[in-house]
Amino acid sequence: MIPSSSLSRYFALCAALLLLATHQASAQEHFDCHLTVGGFNFDLTALGGVHTVSRERDTPPTKFRDTVTFNLCEDLKKAEGISDKEQCPSGTRACLTKTNLKESESDRITAVIQLARSSSEHVTSKVLPSPRKGVSLTFSGPSYPDPLTSQDTPQSFNVNLYCDTESSVPSFKSYDGKDMWIEWQAPAGCGMKEGEPGDLPDTNPGSGNGGSGKSRSTGSGIGYFLLLLVLAFGGYFGLGAYYNYSTYGATGMDLIPHRDFWREVPYMLQDVVSHLCSAVRPRQTSSRGGYLAV
Repeated sequence: MIPSSSLSRYFALCAALLLLATHQASAQEHFDCHLTVGGFNFDLTALGGVHTVSRERDTPPTKFRDTVTFNLCEDLKKAEGISDKEQCPSGTRACLTKTNLKESESDRITAVIQLARSSSEHVTSKVLPSPRKGVSLTFSGPSYPDPLTSQDTPQSFNVNLYCDTESSVPSFKSYDGKDMWIEWQAPAGCGMKEGEPGDLPDTNPGSGNGGSGKSRSTGSGIGYFLLLLVLAFGGYFGLGAYYNYSTYGATGMDLIPHRDFWREVPYMLQDVVSHLCSAVRPRQTSSRGGYLAV
């Protein structure tokens, strides 16, 4: 018989592993360009792909070019032929590169800043009111040292997406050392209210995006639950078998944790089925109106 103290430590370890798996699964759920905010559904998949915006600043005798490369729907891929120090790490949605330009000299990269991360927990959104209706997205990024104070400053990548019948090129609006802002006009910025047109007209009815965000999130939630359930059972049997082997030298069927309980499970299920059947049968016989066979 396994001591109660050992069982307590074993179940505590299983619970800790389950909580860790739950946290990692939720943290790895990436933003997929489907969102529901303020009662409106938005499908931004049409804006996917790699986009680049830039600006130049005069700093005599040189110039600085700030270039932002981003992809709203997927992680940026590492560029070939460029060292890892001169590009953002994996799991980046928006990357800012500062390049120093000087005549008769080669361009020199002075800063590479990760503005946006991929996890959905780092993305917030809100509906933009009239007169320019649309949706605003904010991707939070890690901290980066301020060039003047050397203090770690949290970064963010902000997109104001305005509702329009035609798509425009995204524009670089501002960057103050921590908050990057771009503006964009596209039909994807027109949300659709579930069941009715709503205040934000859907200018892309063929996309079929009314409620796709909810269905995707529901599907992914069920998938994560099943994954966690499988991981929990795998950890339970794996750790239990290891514990029985290392503690009691068990082999074969004796490796199964709580073997007597699992041996009784089929009989318990049989009792449950029998109880349910016996509960249903009296109702069926009583439906004859109370007559007895003679």
